[in-house]
Amino acid sequence: MKKIIYYTLLLPLVVACAQPKKKNDVALTTEARTYSIETVVEGLSNPWGLTWLPDGSMLITEKSGELIHYKEGQKIPVTNVPEVYNRGQGGLLDIELHPNYTNNGWIYITYASSEGEGEGGNTVLIRCKLENNALTAIEPLYKATPNSTRGQHFGSRIEFDDQGYVYFSIGDRGDRDTNPQDITRDGGKIYRLHDDGRIPEDNPFADQPDAKKAIYTYGNRNPQGMDKHPETGAIWIHEHGPKGGDEINIVEKGANYGWPVVSYGVNYSGTKFTDETSRPGMVQPIYYWVPSIAPCGMTFVTGDRYPDWKGHLLVGSLKFNYVELLRLQGDKVIDREKIAEDVGRVRNVKQGPDGYIYIAIEGKGIVKIIPN
Repeated sequence: MKKIIYYTLLLPLVVACAQPKKKNDVALTTEARTYSIETVVEGLSNPWGLTWLPDGSMLITEKSGELIHYKEGQKIPVTNVPEVYNRGQGGLLDIELHPNYTNNGWIYITYASSEGEGEGGNTVLIRCKLENNALTAIEPLYKATPNSTRGQHFGSRIEFDDQGYVYFSIGDRGDRDTNPQDITRDGGKIYRLHDDGRIPEDNPFADQPDAKKAIYTYGNRNPQGMDKHPETGAIWIHEHGPKGGDEINIVEKGANYGWPVVSYGVNYSGTKFTDETSRPGMVQPIYYWVPSIAPCGMTFVTGDRYPDWKGHLLVGSLKFNYVELLRLQGDKVIDREKIAEDVGRVRNVKQGPDGYIYIAIEGKGIVKIIPN
């Protein structure tokens, strides 16, 4: 049975934004609105990734390692899922269909894997096919090395651009002083591959000796949101800062986003690890949060189901249990609003092929927003 919760917010609420003043500093508001939140899938623990098959059914990853095919109200377990390294933030992570899925059937998945060099695990990207609710034709495309027993910062999101390249993120694995600024090491990076795993010849470090040639950007901390801009085709990401300094960035070839040399955040203890918020040659975020909202999942709103949100960006907040609508003017954030307030720890937010916004919530399941 579907559960529907009606939200009627009568009074506007303004929450002061505590981040340092800058040109895109805007307050967070909750405007009066009425909409419903409808439960679609119940009884999920940590729904990390979700995507839709052409028949409208859903594939949902549980971080623990279970892949679910949700069809006609039934949660059908998918078999032959690779074993995951389920530790801390690692496990079965994102899932995305190839843009030409109807013709080639390829599904792309990231997860933490213990295969390869060293104890522990690290993030891997595979592609595979789905036949009779089992994964088949599994092909590893990229495996970060070395493994680590640290439980932090595996990333990971997947997105395709308009040219058919696949992008994916791997966090710094909790080793901020070694991995993010070193292009000879995995971790703290955005990667770009051909859809079959080949390294593009025009990747920024493809000709540099000892570099990890799949790297497209570096100086990233732990990107857990990624989407393609519906008009420009650019890949946008957001990433977790430490205590403060969550960021939204536009992926640029060869860009260094500065972590941990520059940051708007501090250590979790409150002490500083850098006095710099900018440095020549390091790209500034188009927006940052202080205090952190712990962003997870992001989607651009397109179509006509939400005319007031169309063309703007939705970002989930793990920390504050809501979804944030960031109103955009080009690549500038000009306004921020809370929606789906108190919905729970938001692990992902995506627009489905039916045009509705779906939210994956830890300890609950998948819900969607119904505009009235």
